[in-house]
Amino acid sequence: MNSLFVKILLWFCATLVINTIGSAFLSGLAGPRPYMLSRLIAFQMIEARVAYETGGRPGLERFMQRFHKVFAGEGVLTDASGHDLLTGADESELLAKARRESRFPPFRRGGPVFVRASEDGRYWYFFVIPSERLASWFLLPEHWWVMGAGVVLCYLLAYYLTHPVRQLQRAVERFGRGDLSARAASPRHDELGDLARTFDRMADRIQTLLAAERRLLLDISHELRSPLARLRVAVELARSGDNRDAALNRIDKEAERLNGLVSGLLDVTRAEGDPGSLRREPVRLNRLLEEIVADAALEAHARGSDVRLADAPQVVVQGETELLRRAVENVVRNAIRHTPERTTVEVKMEAADGRAVVSIRDYGAGVPEESLGRIFDAFYRVETDRDRASGGAGLGLSIARRAVELHKGAIRARNAEPGLLVEIELPATPPAS
Repeated sequence: MNSLFVKILLWFCATLVINTIGSAFLSGLAGPRPYMLSRLIAFQMIEARVAYETGGRPGLERFMQRFHKVFAGEGVLTDASGHDLLTGADESELLAKARRESRFPPFRRGGPVFVRASEDGRYWYFFVIPSERLASWFLLPEHWWVMGAGVVLCYLLAYYLTHPVRQLQRAVERFGRGDLSARAASPRHDELGDLARTFDRMADRIQTLLAAERRLLLDISHELRSPLARLRVAVELARSGDNRDAALNRIDKEAERLNGLVSGLLDVTRAEGDPGSLRREPVRLNRLLEEIVADAALEAHARGSDVRLADAPQVVVQGETELLRRAVENVVRNAIRHTPERTTVEVKMEAADGRAVVSIRDYGAGVPEESLGRIFDAFYRVETDRDRASGGAGLGLSIARRAVELHKGAIRARNAEPGLLVEIELPATPPAS
């Protein structure tokens, strides 16, 4: 009885049965059938009177036997004082009850009694329905069919209400046992469907957070080994006293590299694992590009190259300024690291049909075609081009991709021959005047 399905089913079935029997009983008392029953009793009273007046008690007894055989009820014919003309019993009390009742018949012997008086007042006729035959007088076979159909409908309704709950229960149990891919996946559009979709969103969120946490731990354990090993070597050199300044410089360089690596890992985890923390605000993408190019020009000049922004239309992107800055800046700095000396990294932007496309092109060696689909993966490097000394930890483009996808955009790369062309596509609108 602890099942919601059983409770709903029994509740609706009980309600249906009570309503059907109650309505049938009331209709049997107040509807057109009592009228027909009243006419039938009047006819029986006339027949019983004729049988008594023409045949006496034997004639009345024969009539009552035929009556009981046909109607499975008891008939009583009395005189005006209430004496049974067949048995001689005193039925004055029953007659008194009949005179007091105006709407519903009195009851005796566990069954209802219907009464009819003769027009001259000399006779009273009582029709007693036995209690075991009571239902057959007002509950028709059609009522049983209606109740059966109602029970089926109640079953379907209870199943319809509880099936998504059971699906959700199974999904929660699987999720609780560690199956993070368990989802309710309800196609319904009511409150139960909303509940299932809420659970699915919660499960997606938990799965994303756990996956990001596991990836962060794996990334940290993998990427920190090399700089930590070099730090240990530098510390041993500093302790030995041989070329201590060089060892200290090495320690400072590796510490700075560790700091940048941790910062990049945190950016990746934030972009991937916490999309709900994104603060959306209007960002003028053309101004953001101007700032990024101005800041990157110093690094480009130090490497003997240049970075230049073509005339960009004014567009607005809804998103977080710093995350967008980090995404574009990582792509621009990646291009600066791989463009040859005395070349220019070209940055431009085009806007059409509610989309803004930012293009960053360098004039380096490009990327092998089989690697184009993987350069946005974390810690992936093109070995011929991107060693640890020049290419960093391999997080820049991964951060850019996740930040762009978080803003409902897309990032792609292709070889421009020469060089690599990276395109960042974002939903944008013209700025308000």
